[in-house]
Amino acid sequence: MILDTDPGIDDAMAIAYACAHPELELLGLTTVFGNVSVKQATRNALAVLENFEQGQIPVAEGAAVPLVQKPFPHPYFVHGDDGMGNIDLADAKAPASKLSAAEFIVEQSLARPGEISLVAVGPLTNIAEALRLDPELPNRIKQLVVMGGTVDEPGNVSPVAEANFLGDPHAADEVFGADWPATIVGLDVTHKVMLFDSELEHLSRHSKIYGDLLYRSSRFYVNFYSTSGAAQGMAEPGCAMHDATAMVYLLRPELFTTVAGPVRVASDTTAAGQLIIKRQEGNYLLPYWDNYATSSVCMGVEADAVKADFFDTLTPG
Repeated sequence: MILDTDPGIDDAMAIAYACAHPELELLGLTTVFGNVSVKQATRNALAVLENFEQGQIPVAEGAAVPLVQKPFPHPYFVHGDDGMGNIDLADAKAPASKLSAAEFIVEQSLARPGEISLVAVGPLTNIAEALRLDPELPNRIKQLVVMGGTVDEPGNVSPVAEANFLGDPHAADEVFGADWPATIVGLDVTHKVMLFDSELEHLSRHSKIYGDLLYRSSRFYVNFYSTSGAAQGMAEPGCAMHDATAMVYLLRPELFTTVAGPVRVASDTTAAGQLIIKRQEGNYLLPYWDNYATSSVCMGVEADAVKADFFDTLTPG
């Protein structure tokens, strides 16, 4: 698999899962703007891999800005100034790849046609650029799993939009216009998979390689959830494991329920970033979903089982 990411505290959780799971071969990370600048995302990706004793895995730097729209400010109030909860993570010794993110994705797909799962947990700019670089890319990707969007759940950056899709809605719409096996793991399910602080503390004590970094970085994230009201109704302080939930879907799709249909992402005005899926057969007055490939969107989740898989992967035995 290749993980396209903008680390990001919950991104670090996804990276940990990708490194730890025995059934996954992580070919590389590709970085994109989003939670932080792409330069900071690349530094974080390299440092996180080194901390997880996986410094040999390549990191390819990608897009610094959206395809069309002006970039939004980075959400430092969510992930900290450094994107990792202000824990002063030391820079890694390894450099980034000389390939761009789009070039890396295409190169790997040519080397392993039909074998690679591509998981994207940031704005979809790199995926769109890889598609532009090689329009045949979808024919060589085993599956595309995207953390982003929302259908019925309220958005987290507008009433209808999730942050990754609003970050580059033009890229998202372009990506879902291509004909590849795509599944969206959005707020409809990730807002149901909440990590309690006691669980994160347990992870810090029982996961030698992953626990310390994930616990320390999560302090900032948990505080954001507590002070912003995002954790309202939780039995104790905690945070969502957005990006790691998409990773669990990759290996445990039976824990999710989905709906299928052509997907569009609105690109401007009050609906910018909104995921709109055509859930039923038949013609509509507006033709915008015509000739669009079918994607799957996760709408239900066995949250406790997803969390158990995550913790079991990071604390084997």
